[in-house]
Amino acid sequence: MKIPPAKIYFPDEDRQQILSLIDECLQTGQLTLGKHGKTFEERFAHLTGTRYAIAVNSGTSAIEIPLRIFGVEKREVLVPTNTFFATPAAVIQAGGLVRFIDTDPQTFSVDLESLRQAIGPNTAGVIVVHIAGVVTSRMAEIQAICKEHGLWLFEDAAHAHGASYNGQMAGTFGRAASFSFYPTKVITSGEGGMIVTNDEKVYEEALIYRDQGKTGFLTNLHTHLGSNWRLSEPHAIIGTSQLRRLHEFIAARNHIASIYDRGLAEIEGVQALRMPQGCHSNYYKYIAMLNSGIDRAALKKHLREKYDVGLSGEVYDTPCHQQPIFKAYSSGTFRKAEDVCRRHICLPISAAMTEAEAEYVIYALRSAIAEV
Repeated sequence: MKIPPAKIYFPDEDRQQILSLIDECLQTGQLTLGKHGKTFEERFAHLTGTRYAIAVNSGTSAIEIPLRIFGVEKREVLVPTNTFFATPAAVIQAGGLVRFIDTDPQTFSVDLESLRQAIGPNTAGVIVVHIAGVVTSRMAEIQAICKEHGLWLFEDAAHAHGASYNGQMAGTFGRAASFSFYPTKVITSGEGGMIVTNDEKVYEEALIYRDQGKTGFLTNLHTHLGSNWRLSEPHAIIGTSQLRRLHEFIAARNHIASIYDRGLAEIEGVQALRMPQGCHSNYYKYIAMLNSGIDRAALKKHLREKYDVGLSGEVYDTPCHQQPIFKAYSSGTFRKAEDVCRRHICLPISAAMTEAEAEYVIYALRSAIAEV
């Protein structure tokens, strides 16, 4: 494809270093919970400015482990409905009850009115999702609501590596946060996730949960109902390599986003999602809103078949309350979420994308909208 929806980027020198370090692991036999995992954790904690970072095998387990530590059994957790399956699934796997809340169309984050209305006597906490790497400008209000009602705040920052609001890093607004290193993310470890926190209890228990609930790597005494949530050393090596490039990758993505901003301003029928003042996005996704009369599916098909441009996956096309698996938790109406999920598109963006490719996407989108 001329312009793929996403592109993983490993510079040549990084690939050589990664292969050399993995070969060292193979020679020594240290393939899990070793020095490379520790380095990855230390450097990620430094990035976010948190005391602790715990590397795990996925962004999903990076959500579930803290929720188990928080003690959500049979209690409600408020979850935005426009998020990935993993967010509510982690609540359920941890023994909690999901209650969905609506979306703020300006930031794709939590709608404050819906949040306030959803709080009840059985509410344990709130999960905020930094969709597409956008940290909402309403974060202080969300924090205040949680404090007023005695609720914990957790950040699903799977999209938000290196993103910030008013200089404060994503992952530092609540009791703990999770990140994902799935291959589509701004940086990847192949598979993997990271928990960050300033809470010593969360840190200590997360170490136990991720390793089958054992009190230590060399012991066989199990105190928690954990699982195999460890991150392997090869994955940690890949993640550490990518982490060194994060600021470079974000700068490149912001540059492509600026080209899109200018280009979309001249296309009728589509508008870029405006960044909240004070938000520094990593542009994991570049979101634009289509006018209601435009058929998104037809537009994507036309772009792919005629112009060889693949639009990135939505965030998200089907809100969670409409997913069959969450039918038991789908009470209520979420008109804002349904509207933004139905009308938005995500333009292709990556750290390896060129200016010429971005200009071609604008040309293709302008032409396709007129033709569709």
